[in-house]
Amino acid sequence: MTTESSLLAPASCMALAPAVAAADLRDDRAAPRSGFAIEVPEALLARARRGEAAAFEQLYRWFERPVFTLALRLCGDRDEASEALQETMLKLLRRVGEYRGSGPFWGWLRQIAINEALQRLRRGRRLDETLPLDGHEFEDGAPPPPAAADAALLQRALLVLPAATRSVLWLYHAEGYTHEEIAELMQRTPSFSKSQLARGTRRLRALLQVEEASHV
Repeated sequence: MTTESSLLAPASCMALAPAVAAADLRDDRAAPRSGFAIEVPEALLARARRGEAAAFEQLYRWFERPVFTLALRLCGDRDEASEALQETMLKLLRRVGEYRGSGPFWGWLRQIAINEALQRLRRGRRLDETLPLDGHEFEDGAPPPPAAADAALLQRALLVLPAATRSVLWLYHAEGYTHEEIAELMQRTPSFSKSQLARGTRRLRALLQVEEASHV
């Protein structure tokens, strides 16, 4: 059975195995597998901390696609996504010594990437862009139609959504963040995250049905 989690999951996670699942507190389904969830050997991190260029090159190759994909989904613009990628990797270069192993390395790097993307949205005040109230709060969790499996259709549909709504959908469904975690990242409330998820799910499904019909 096709689920929205699998439809929104970055294709890159298949090519970058081995991976581990992102933590999620939801009890009604398995957590999605983040494209960032790549196991990084401690030996490689130790070399990076010593400033070895080859180690940074390896980390860049492993995480370039997940960082760019996340930034593109949140920002909706390839140029901004490229800038977020470069800034994320520069911070990796400068701050890898700050990673102390309290959680997976990929989670630490993903946090940097998300902050970079959201900062770009804040600068343009695009995090204020949301779907309006529609009288059906929190009640629609059904997945969009199977047409969403077409990555091109999904990308076009996501770009139609307001930036804040799109960000909530991606962070929740593709990256496995809880509503409480999304609220903290976006400086909003869990209720905001829940409402945007519900509204965004309905709108995304409608957009995908239109896209599917237009391509028949």
